[in-house]
Amino acid sequence: MFGNASSRQHKHGVQADKAIEHARQQVATSLECSPKDLIFTSGATEANNLAIKGIVYGGDGGGRHLITSMAEHKSVLDTFKHLEQNGFAVTYLRPDAHGRFTIEQVRRALKPETILVSLMHVNNETGTVEDVGGIATMLAEQDVLFHVDATQGVGKLPINLSTSPISLLSLSAHKFYGPKGIGCLFIKNRSKTKLAPLFHGGDQEHGLRPGTYATHQIVGLGEAIELADELRDHAYEEAVHLRQQFLAVVKQLDGLCLNGDQDNMLPNIINLSFAGVDSETLLTTLRNEISFASGSACTSGALGVSHVLQSMGVAQDVAYGAIRISFGRYTTADEIQFAAESICDEVKRIRGS
Repeated sequence: MFGNASSRQHKHGVQADKAIEHARQQVATSLECSPKDLIFTSGATEANNLAIKGIVYGGDGGGRHLITSMAEHKSVLDTFKHLEQNGFAVTYLRPDAHGRFTIEQVRRALKPETILVSLMHVNNETGTVEDVGGIATMLAEQDVLFHVDATQGVGKLPINLSTSPISLLSLSAHKFYGPKGIGCLFIKNRSKTKLAPLFHGGDQEHGLRPGTYATHQIVGLGEAIELADELRDHAYEEAVHLRQQFLAVVKQLDGLCLNGDQDNMLPNIINLSFAGVDSETLLTTLRNEISFASGSACTSGALGVSHVLQSMGVAQDVAYGAIRISFGRYTTADEIQFAAESICDEVKRIRGS
């Protein structure tokens, strides 16, 4: 499958092209959308950039107001900061104490010149699930485009883009056991949506994402999303059980704070704090035993309070002590038990109890 999919004059190119289009159909089947509305990218970061900058720079210049939230992924926040520096007005919505946004909150932020709203489906640090369906319906009534960063939700929650008025949606394969370095952008009615490319140099993906196709990665994305759909219900139930098992152990400790909306969350992400315990101390002591972090992978290398927890109004000492535990399809009950007990033992040691 080493042929160039853009070289369809020979059989190797044809084989590669067929493999790519099969993968595109696999993604379309998962999202319940037209394969013609899907653009392959190098991941969700590029897909987010293409969606946001593409709409802004590809439009007719009629509106220069944009809306996002303070709790978005860095690839979205930094993109909006770039646009602010280039003369666009951006409203940053603040989530409530549970990390949620309401339809009315988004509606109140709209202006006559608003051209795009961008919010994530599932928060990558807290696991809070947003009502993107309800928000999408309201925005469609207002004729405002809606971009959803669904990186954490695809493969874990059902998404139906044939019935939802979501305008653009980003995803990344590595969040559902696909290869790293490949993602996708859904553009509703792509042929009628004006989108400016991020770079130039070829006609691949209708000129929106030029460059030689990474056939092996695209095929991996297609297979991974199909498998994720087959296992989704079972994996979700298992994640609920593992979450309950983990929390049953750590809830024995005093001063436990669970961050995020516990009634509207993805079960495989737990964000929690222990009173009087600094997250960096826990991380330093247990890093060779357990893989966990104090925030998202894109920000956990930076010192300071999580911008997500800060936007939720979480107290400074609680935010400084926050850790993010996540588990997946292959995590076992024994591993969860070991992690929970190890964290509890270390918290007790730090507290001197």
